[in-house]
Amino acid sequence: MIDSLFLKLANIAETEFADVTTCCEIKEGKLRLFIVDETFLDIWFSRQLKGRYAYHWERRHLDNTIYRWDNAKHEVWKNVKTFPHHFHNRIDNNVSESFLPQDPEKALRFILGFVREIIY
Repeated sequence: MIDSLFLKLANIAETEFADVTTCCEIKEGKLRLFIVDETFLDIWFSRQLKGRYAYHWERRHLDNTIYRWDNAKHEVWKNVKTFPHHFHNRIDNNVSESFLPQDPEKALRFILGFVREIIY
C-alpha cells in the first residue's frame, strides 16, 4: 500500500513539479525526490505505526540547512501547539507548529510549493 502511494506521489512530483524535481526513486522504505538544486526530499511513512510520517528536505551539503515535517512524539516538542505534528525550520532544534495537510498528496504539493519558493 505504501509503495502504491509512493508511485502516486512520484507522479505528482514529476508532472506538477517538473521545474523543481529531476527524478524519483523508491529505496529503503522511502521515496526520494531529487531536487534541481542538487538536494533531495525524503518521504517516509511508518509500516508499523499507522499515521507516522516524515518529510525531510536535506540541504546540509548546500547551505547547512534541513527542513522536516514530522509527527514523532518527541517530548521536547510537547509544547508546540500542533504536537505531535511539528516543523524543523533550517536546523533540527528550531521547531515550530506544522500546518502540513494530513493527506499525503496535499502534503506533497504543500512541501514542493515551499521548495519552489526557497530555490526560485
